[in-house]
Amino acid sequence: MKKMKEQHQAGFLMAKIRQVGGRISERILKQHNIEINSAQGRIMFALWQNDGISINELAKKTQLKKSTLTSMLDRLERMGYVKRRRSKKDRRKILIKRTEKDRTMEKKYVEVSEELTRLFYKGFSKSQIIHFEKDLEQILDNLTEFEANANLMKDG
Repeated sequence: MKKMKEQHQAGFLMAKIRQVGGRISERILKQHNIEINSAQGRIMFALWQNDGISINELAKKTQLKKSTLTSMLDRLERMGYVKRRRSKKDRRKILIKRTEKDRTMEKKYVEVSEELTRLFYKGFSKSQIIHFEKDLEQILDNLTEFEANANLMKDG
């Protein structure tokens, strides 16, 4: 009988974690009366770190395509969470700014985020969390580098 090759499941497991985590995130957001979804929350989180950045910068920080990001920003703007403003330094550049509505909801967002983080890391030690996140960063770096090289080959 032929021995089967060991198969690693990281991609499969990450996809399942994203699915289940997304469902749980949506449920917890709803319980806290937060009207944005987890994907929109990723945009808001990036803006909490650096308010008033360009769409290009926001796309890099969120790893979203500009077309996807633009439609999500349209919805967030209609909901009153962000506004677009022309840069005073460069009139061609549009900056994405947080609104007062977002600032008042931020505390709730942070509570939900902390709740999800406790759930994700239940049973993990501090050092396991640090190592795990370093490993995830390495995987993201590997994938980002591959994507950048593939785009260069396609464009070149």
